[in-house]
Amino acid sequence: MRTFSVPERIGGFGVLVAGAAAVWPALTTGSGMGLPCPLRTFAGVPCPGCGLTTAAVALVRGQAAAAFHANPVIFGLAALAVAVGPLVALRATGVLAPPKPWSPTGRRRMGWLAGLLATASWLFQLHRLGVSWA
Repeated sequence: MRTFSVPERIGGFGVLVAGAAAVWPALTTGSGMGLPCPLRTFAGVPCPGCGLTTAAVALVRGQAAAAFHANPVIFGLAALAVAVGPLVALRATGVLAPPKPWSPTGRRRMGWLAGLLATASWLFQLHRLGVSWA
């Protein structure tokens, strides 16, 4: 069985998010129910992922500016979602080599990058929603 690289897995998740974003408005409009952010509900501050559902729905509808204002991280996820299909196909047909495991240094770097991305997203959400520590 072929293993998938981290970018392929994230891109696959992005494909699922795009599918869910296409049907989400129909589910929530009829019922009036949505998924609140647990951190924002209980602590009053947004999480780094706040706005991703709104951003995904806006991006699926072609509203790039609205998607950016909700959560710009959606563009990275969308880019991986678009790239994952051809990447998996090229690897499955043998045109590209299968993914190689990351070195411990590579894993550490990606961990730091993910942490910095989450921190930047969180600061963006705090600013967007006007949360102040004062």
